[in-house]
Amino acid sequence: MAELFRVPQRITKWLRRSQSSPLTWMMVGAAIILFACSTLRHILFQSTAFDLGYFDQSTYLISQGMPPIVSFWGFHFMGGHADWIIYPLALLYKLHPSVYWLLAVQAIALALGALPLYYLVRDAGLKDGQATAIAAAYLLHPLIFNLNLFDFHPEVIALPLLLASVLAARRRRIGWFILCLVAILGCRDALSLTVAAMGVWLVLFEKRRLYGAIALLLGIAWLLIATQLIIPLFRPGGVESVWRFAYLGNSLPEIALNLVLKPQLVLSALFTLKNLEYLALLFLPFVWGLSIFHLAPLVAIAPTLAMNLLSTIESQKDLLHQYSLPALPFLFIAVIAALADGKGLLQKPRRIVLFALVGFVALAKVGYFGDRYLGALSTWQATRTALSQIQPIGSVLTTAWIVPHVTHRPLVKVTIEGTETQDISQFDYVLLNTQHPGWMSTPALQQILITRLQQDPRFILQFQQDGVYLFRRSL
Repeated sequence: MAELFRVPQRITKWLRRSQSSPLTWMMVGAAIILFACSTLRHILFQSTAFDLGYFDQSTYLISQGMPPIVSFWGFHFMGGHADWIIYPLALLYKLHPSVYWLLAVQAIALALGALPLYYLVRDAGLKDGQATAIAAAYLLHPLIFNLNLFDFHPEVIALPLLLASVLAARRRRIGWFILCLVAILGCRDALSLTVAAMGVWLVLFEKRRLYGAIALLLGIAWLLIATQLIIPLFRPGGVESVWRFAYLGNSLPEIALNLVLKPQLVLSALFTLKNLEYLALLFLPFVWGLSIFHLAPLVAIAPTLAMNLLSTIESQKDLLHQYSLPALPFLFIAVIAALADGKGLLQKPRRIVLFALVGFVALAKVGYFGDRYLGALSTWQATRTALSQIQPIGSVLTTAWIVPHVTHRPLVKVTIEGTETQDISQFDYVLLNTQHPGWMSTPALQQILITRLQQDPRFILQFQQDGVYLFRRSL
């Protein structure tokens, strides 16, 4: 049994020489930069209720031994995507409850993906310089930077694990392989499709039949358990994201059936300009290394591509959100296969890094810090002052941008469209911002709530400055 989980000798050697390794410094530097950027975004009140507030409240409540019901969603967080990986993350909140744990975990996970990728390159017979360059290209990929800015998502933990699982399969480390797969499946229900597709690739193209069979069985089993048992148990409506494919059906079985029975619907959804643009965004950063003769690893990204191309929401068709994350490891694996066979446009490390740098400048949203993320500066100080007057215990109603700053409590709700007439008596504090009302809100909606609170004798205006209003319920 101990042999199954034996740390590979190359990993041990890397740990011994890590202090002088360029790869180590690259990963540490990337993690620091990513964490600093996501932290700054949060401090500037640009993080949102969905998804940072969602996972912060879940993790906090677990750490306090309370049911992790996301109050502004109305359900147990496991009813979202069965992402049980949040439970071990809650151990960090037991040390000290802070949203910055999630941002740090995300930054570290994204940076760590460079390590197994480096060893996959070396195992393919490429030189150390090429391995370091490909690891740098990974860290410079715009999806890594952009995803880090978009709140927090547990599936980032799966990114290095997907690469590590392929490394374990190729090195015949079955214990590590299974451990990686189990953790991957705990990051999001949809990753079960990626794991199953990876199993098909391992069987057909990598000749790792046992490993492929394990991945295929685990992926299918968890898909059924998560979508048919766990999610409906915690959310009676079933899988929440089904509405994105409503034109194909109202349930996963119905959607799966119509994919076969109604090809005209599928074809009309696939062949759109938006999908063409998405495919260009996804593949252009890899044109330097992909070869038509080494595309077998892309079998593993078929479910990801299918879901993103067939979805009706545009956020699944860009490099800003988490939906393309499962494709990233296998695109790099395809590049490695091509370069190992002498194919690909670029072979020299400097050119690989230069191309990656150009892609980063073109597609990474660094510019958001110069305009979009500075949008709420006019009320930044007033909002900070108002937050300092909210006690740690007490229910809060506030905007989507402020929610992640007050989620360490059982009841927090968001002032979004449709909440104008909700019962405000359930809240101890109501914090509003007429200048920057946040996601799915307007200054008019904020003003409606302000008027209601001003006319309600149960609430007193505790603070007002620059369009920021804090009301407190009187005792």
